[in-house]
Amino acid sequence: MAAYAALVSLTNIMDQIHDHPRLPISLDYKQSESLLENDEAQVLERQIASVAYAAEDVIESHIAYQIRAHYSDNDTEGVDQIHARLTFFLDLMTVIEDMDLIKKRVMEFKEGSRSKDLKPTYSMPTPTSRPITTTKNTMVGFDEQLIQLLHWLTGQPSNLRIIPVVGMGGIGKTTLAKHTYERSLITQHFDVCAWATISQTYNVKKILMQLLSWQSRYDTNEIDRKTEDEIGRGLYQQLWGRRYLIVVDDIWSIEAWDSIQRFLPDNNNGSRITITTRISNLCVHFDSPHLELNFLDEDQSWKLFCEAAFGQEGDVPELEDIGKEIAKKCKGLPLSIVVIGGLLRRSNRTREYWKGIAKDLISILNLGEDDDCLNILSLSYTHLPVHLKPCLLYMGFCVEDTENYVNELIKLWVAEGFIKLNAIQSLEETARGYLNDLVDRNLILRHRLGSNGKIRTFKIHDLMRDLCLKLAQKEKFIYMLKDGYYSRVLPTLQSASLARTLFIIAVGPLMFKHRLLRVLNYPGSMVDDDLPSSISLLWSLQTLTIHGGLFAPSQIWKLRQLRHLNIVSLDLSDPSPGAQQDYFVLRNLQTLVTVVDFALTDEVCKRIPNVKKLSMWFFDREKSSNDYCLYNLCYLLKLESFTCSTRYLDNLLHNIIFPNSLKKLSLEHCGLHWDDLTMIGSLPCLEVLKLKRGSVKGREWNPVEGEFLHLKFLLIYKCNLVYWNADSSHFPILESLVLVGLVYFDEIPSDIGEITTLGVISLYGCSESATLSAMKIAEEQECNDNDGLQVRFEFKNKSQVESFRENMEQLEGFAGNNIQITIVY
Repeated sequence: MAAYAALVSLTNIMDQIHDHPRLPISLDYKQSESLLENDEAQVLERQIASVAYAAEDVIESHIAYQIRAHYSDNDTEGVDQIHARLTFFLDLMTVIEDMDLIKKRVMEFKEGSRSKDLKPTYSMPTPTSRPITTTKNTMVGFDEQLIQLLHWLTGQPSNLRIIPVVGMGGIGKTTLAKHTYERSLITQHFDVCAWATISQTYNVKKILMQLLSWQSRYDTNEIDRKTEDEIGRGLYQQLWGRRYLIVVDDIWSIEAWDSIQRFLPDNNNGSRITITTRISNLCVHFDSPHLELNFLDEDQSWKLFCEAAFGQEGDVPELEDIGKEIAKKCKGLPLSIVVIGGLLRRSNRTREYWKGIAKDLISILNLGEDDDCLNILSLSYTHLPVHLKPCLLYMGFCVEDTENYVNELIKLWVAEGFIKLNAIQSLEETARGYLNDLVDRNLILRHRLGSNGKIRTFKIHDLMRDLCLKLAQKEKFIYMLKDGYYSRVLPTLQSASLARTLFIIAVGPLMFKHRLLRVLNYPGSMVDDDLPSSISLLWSLQTLTIHGGLFAPSQIWKLRQLRHLNIVSLDLSDPSPGAQQDYFVLRNLQTLVTVVDFALTDEVCKRIPNVKKLSMWFFDREKSSNDYCLYNLCYLLKLESFTCSTRYLDNLLHNIIFPNSLKKLSLEHCGLHWDDLTMIGSLPCLEVLKLKRGSVKGREWNPVEGEFLHLKFLLIYKCNLVYWNADSSHFPILESLVLVGLVYFDEIPSDIGEITTLGVISLYGCSESATLSAMKIAEEQECNDNDGLQVRFEFKNKSQVESFRENMEQLEGFAGNNIQITIVY
């Protein structure tokens, strides 16, 4: 993993140097080739990573020195410069020699590997018709799933049916499959029951041998002499005409399934195949429903813990409170509960000992016998594609028990150099694909979707995060320093001169002495601080995130690698026209959030031609809308998301032409009229529109057919809208409608419910008439068997809920299955 990440990062540095017009360094073709030609071998991975990172350090340190010398007032062109260049040359040659030596070792390793009889790993079959375990597997919390699985296995239809069971490692997939497999109902229903366990590196012949092991006359030596096709045909003949159940446990790829499915006949007699997998997207290959296992709740966790820790003896009352605390800390993962329960079952049953276990549960889990928990969780990491491993280990930075934002994580991955550039997608698009892959593998958990339907936030289980952090620190991939006092960690931070990323969760002064920084993420309050002019020396800075307000000097426009500038409130200086040597176009800049009272001049637009996300606030009473030059917005041809907020300029967006690339628009206090939305509705790519407080004036909105053709999400927040004369043709593919604080609103047009793509209507704090109209839409759609539409209401007190329910009772025959009610006090 470390070798791959280091080599990709080094490749990106080489590309930046070759593409940069004015960097004071050059490498000839042979030097670049020597640095980048390498191979990936696990045995030499740490050596590869070390020399690749050393190459980065040498190159970037020299660039940082040359840039500092260029902007220095002192003349350093003499002896110091000559000495610096000589040192750089010698260091670089040393790194190249080390890299060449590593390459020779890798080639020797490869030659040695070819001479060995390396066989793939697989799980050997047992000589019985079902898997055998030394102890009985306890299953708690999946009774409904067990009943559903039994129903699918023994019910209709008669044709061969494949039933996937999906969930993260340790969630209980195999346990559920075993409990089903061993039921008398199943053994009596099926003529043949067979089980095969598949690993990431699988052997088709061995899998087929496992599936034949149910035969009493099974001869391993005779079967082993046959070819794969001969064994497969024999299996096909044995299964032909019989009602069979096959469990394919722990499958990792569709290729593994494709290699055996041709030997499994469809006898049209109710035969079934159960598949367990950690990879959700495998389910799309099977035309059948699937079971997805989730974490246990607290009661279920406690019940499973008692069975694992106390067995038939029952719980010990004096340990019950500590036991419940331990069970709760396992966060609903059955594997963790069983492992820690087994440890406690063999330990001293004293409060002192159990308190120690509760205090440091994560460490104890990973110190259990044979490291069961860690080994099973780490299996998911071991079998990850190499490009996903650094991305997963980076999850060690995630804060426990909180949701993490996808966009922020993607920025970090890109800045760290984990993402390989391809000709089809941007780095960010490729990174999002990586994240979706991790979600599909159940390594991280999707938490919330954004208004565009993409994953907005995610969570990671505590145990998986702990595994990531442990492996990352072992490989010297992450260094995490925990201390409650900023002054104590400051010396350590200052000594890390070659650090590329600083993620500081503390309140203290900004740090810009690390010349090789690519990422600085600082969530402290910076309202009174300024960025120093020396920030221009951070030539490789890509992401700057500060959760506060500050002033940025004009030197920030010299950061050519900058991709994301994310400040809560940014007072940004205008770029200086200056001389040609000071002119840099920020072609990589994609995010500029949030600039205050900033003019979008011609010069600015030239500097940020590829910006995708722009957020601007305007509060200066002394300026007019023309002073901010928003008429230049149309020249930002890559802009996808624009947020605009003001307090005192009602005509700020009057006659503004938005770029056709715009997908998301959020407005607040802009003082538009509803008729002005025609210019917005004509945007061909617009998917998300948020009309917040004071964004639009007037009581009546009359949409025009042919507009908002691609709008998927519409928010109207605390506007004075009364009449909305719309139908389904005005928003043909709308998916979500959110109305908040529309106290004068008359009703939602009933025809809105006829939009076939509409999945959610949400009302919060709206008028009673608007609430009634939403109820009627819900009733009409329920009568039309439209189960896809959910109508959600949020009320501030119980009396509002009671009034709502009384109105529902007046709608005869309305079950209200598609209604969701929330009370917010």
